[in-house]
Amino acid sequence: MGPLLYPLDEFYELSRSPLSTVVQVEALDIPEPYRSILVHDRDMTPTLERAHGGRIELRVLQHSLRENLLSRQIVLTLDGGKAVAFGAIKIYLERFPPKARSLILEMRQPLGTILRTQEIAHSSRPSPYFRVEADATIRTALQMMDGGTLYGRQNVLLDSAGDTLARVLEILAP
Repeated sequence: MGPLLYPLDEFYELSRSPLSTVVQVEALDIPEPYRSILVHDRDMTPTLERAHGGRIELRVLQHSLRENLLSRQIVLTLDGGKAVAFGAIKIYLERFPPKARSLILEMRQPLGTILRTQEIAHSSRPSPYFRVEADATIRTALQMMDGGTLYGRQNVLLDSAGDTLARVLEILAP
């Protein structure tokens, strides 16, 4: 297991910002409603859509593309408004068919939406779970006035052959 905030920690390094306080927690120690949104082996986008009763949209804060690896620091919003999740993702582009790759590079839709609409067979392997103190970066991304304890997870998305499609870090808004 690498750092608890991977791959978000790489964006903190680039901006020379100190990492927030983060502690690994067991799934059963995550309070509701965070637990029902985080502790499952499904994609986060449709889970957030069900939990919030609306369409989830993508806002890319930063990104980099090196060869076939797209890294993004992102916010997921409810119908373009309220921020519901903040995080980072590394997407291994060579493992996607051309149409899906093109949609990913447009950076307009969450990866979960693309996986669903392009009918890409995959599985999720979430772990570890963590709690994190909302620092200035997190508060700004999630439009929070004050700090507080938030919960999140790392997740690996695998294709049907077991190869990594993406590595994801997701922190839920309060």
